[in-house]
Amino acid sequence: MMDALSVVTQLRDLASEPQNRDVIVQDQGCLPGLVLFLDHQNTDVLFATLQTLRYLAELSPNIPTMKNELGMMVSLENLIVRQGLSVDITSLAQEVYDMLTAPAIPIPRTPERERRKKPQFFINSSQKKAKSVTLHIKGLDSTDQRSLCEEALLKVRGVISFTFQMATKRCTVRIRSDLPTESLASAIAATQVLSAQQVVKNEAGEEVLVPLDASGVDVQKNAAIPDYLPEEEESPEKEVDRAISRTTAKEDSSGSWLNAAAGFLTKTFYW
Repeated sequence: MMDALSVVTQLRDLASEPQNRDVIVQDQGCLPGLVLFLDHQNTDVLFATLQTLRYLAELSPNIPTMKNELGMMVSLENLIVRQGLSVDITSLAQEVYDMLTAPAIPIPRTPERERRKKPQFFINSSQKKAKSVTLHIKGLDSTDQRSLCEEALLKVRGVISFTFQMATKRCTVRIRSDLPTESLASAIAATQVLSAQQVVKNEAGEEVLVPLDASGVDVQKNAAIPDYLPEEEESPEKEVDRAISRTTAKEDSSGSWLNAAAGFLTKTFYW
């Protein structure tokens, strides 16, 4: 069964590989989840979380993002002075804190560095990209309706992840670039109590609702939770093309774990 210790242990193993560290920090769910784990009562979870953060901080471009993550520095400070913890945990918390507060060392950008392509991660094809779509969902009034919407979206092949803004009845969905937005509307309409329109910005920069034709759309369904992708852009209309490679050693195991972890973190934290 997925639990906090298994999630952070697997994330630590991924962070131990340098090519994974950039996207783990840029992902909208991993870093907030690690901050929450810093307040966990299980000392094994605390130590594994600090090890993960230590790995991530070894990549200097990650440090500003990590330092500015809500609750990060306060949680580290609390760990440093918290009574009853082992010396290993306290020392590691201090080390991570020192790494995040050390003066930044500028990294010169060379043409070669600019041209270097980052390998792909968490997807099976190195050529696939992702885009983010924002939907306004009529009928999204309670947790019951949200659960219906979650189930509908999880069945759509090509959906990567999603977050809800219940107050505005919106859902931001990350999907593969080759998935028609109408497929989302069709899946949501199949609940018979919800319907979706796309939120886009017009030339004046104002948000407008665009109707989506949900009829006659062939929706390819998943048998399980889809693969998980990192996200770089927040715009509903821009594509995401930054990712890191899945290593050969984890080719068979990381996909299934990431699917389960995505569900665990979503249900636990609702970031």
